[in-house]
Amino acid sequence: MSYATADLYDEHGDSLQVATPMFNDYGGNRMFFGAIATVKCHEDNSFVRSTLEQPGEGRVLVVDGGGSLRCALLGDMLAELAIKNGWSGVIIYGCIRDSAAIGNMEIGVKALNTNPKKSVKKEIGECGITVTFAGVDFVPGYYLYADEDGVVVSKNKL
Repeated sequence: MSYATADLYDEHGDSLQVATPMFNDYGGNRMFFGAIATVKCHEDNSFVRSTLEQPGEGRVLVVDGGGSLRCALLGDMLAELAIKNGWSGVIIYGCIRDSAAIGNMEIGVKALNTNPKKSVKKEIGECGITVTFAGVDFVPGYYLYADEDGVVVSKNKL
């Protein structure tokens, strides 16, 4: 599928949520889309891993990391797992690491920044809930479209 978020906005603006521009592109795919799956966690990527271990079926994992810049919630090993399991992309409201490696991978990744520090693994977090950041409610099952211009979310597939 070929699209541009600007064109989607022009055509469907009233029905789209547009994320506040705060994300950097890190993945090899700058354009990605899919149904949303969610994780909410704080400096603990246990549920990011367990979610990416599941079949992605072209979905996008949206991770509400609370905007923390103190550690990474995604690295090259989890990005490889996401690719292997068919995820289209990952958006992290927080940091990633291994950005050079991820930049060469066929997956979309957007995050606030990078940090070489690993997260803790305490199995604390929630999956499959609506998460809100960047002025958008990311609802599981809604559709996310991302490109170099930003991120838009629609209740329906466009």
